[in-house]
Amino acid sequence: MTFDSQAYATQLQDKVSRLRDLLAPFDAPEPAVFDSPLEHFRLRAEFRLWREAGERHYAMFSQDDKRTPILIEQFPIASLRINQLMPQLKAAWQASAPLSHKLFQVEFLTTLAGDAMITLCYHRPLDEHWHAAATKLASDLGVSIIGRSKGKREVIGHDYVVEKLDVGGRTFSYRQPEGAFTQPNGTVNQKMLNWAYEALGDRSDDLLELYCGNGNFTLPLATRVRKVLATEISKTSVNAALSNLSENAVDNGTLVRLSAEELTEALNEVRPFRRLHGIDLKSYAFGSVFVDPPRAGMDPDTCELTRRFENILYISCNPETLAANIAQLHDTHRIMRCAMFDQFPWTHHMESGVLLTRR
Repeated sequence: MTFDSQAYATQLQDKVSRLRDLLAPFDAPEPAVFDSPLEHFRLRAEFRLWREAGERHYAMFSQDDKRTPILIEQFPIASLRINQLMPQLKAAWQASAPLSHKLFQVEFLTTLAGDAMITLCYHRPLDEHWHAAATKLASDLGVSIIGRSKGKREVIGHDYVVEKLDVGGRTFSYRQPEGAFTQPNGTVNQKMLNWAYEALGDRSDDLLELYCGNGNFTLPLATRVRKVLATEISKTSVNAALSNLSENAVDNGTLVRLSAEELTEALNEVRPFRRLHGIDLKSYAFGSVFVDPPRAGMDPDTCELTRRFENILYISCNPETLAANIAQLHDTHRIMRCAMFDQFPWTHHMESGVLLTRR
């Protein structure tokens, strides 16, 4: 399969035009544009397995037809490592009854640093025969393997992969757990991190971060401020972020397992939270807030909270909700920088970023 570079350039320009139009009412500057590799950019992939002619095949389904499988041998948008592993894994389950029996789904997670994990999902309990076969497979392929069946999980190796990303002249190491959110396009993620690092700049005050995930942005942004308070609701992501802070010797960051809405209540002194025990919110001199919310954007109360800060650094996976949030903030903050990150080439989806500064 070959990819048409001209078709990609046209699609990229269409996304830039869409973002430009959405931000035009707010006098936004021209967006910086960060493109993607045309192929092998996606670091994770999930496949159902479909039996045909006595064999199981990797399969995907279109959004319009969930009944007719599209059988797949290779997946060109996925990383080279995933494409290397796909036939090797298929050959392994074809040769092994313990690996193939009632196997219905396969998930791959890889990193730019070369790490890889495979999750095998089953409609049956996993026994010692499966464990022996999976242990050999993990060794043969040089990967970690997770076995999942109803209510159970078997881990061979690690239940995470390790990514390494270069930001601001420093290499950061990230533990990315199985089942937790990670940015799918590692190359563009690295570009996003560097853009945010430059946009924030060196500051002598503190940073509040909402929706911090596994600390993807927390690590490099913490090096730009006096200290950072970051929040995340997912326990898996919180544990990964704590490990990542420690692994990278980032000692000016504090992480709290609260939702953005809960932290808003805490800062507004609506009610106390036990999870904030020992953390003096009044000791922070917040000058900037960083947000990377889900597709729905920030809720109105959280959006109002961000208005308090001199700088709002906002990464968005949905330009429509980004524009709606900016409309709520436009009377007090202006857009100083904006960017379009093509995290999802060959789709209409895009990631964008803005830096808003108080008027």
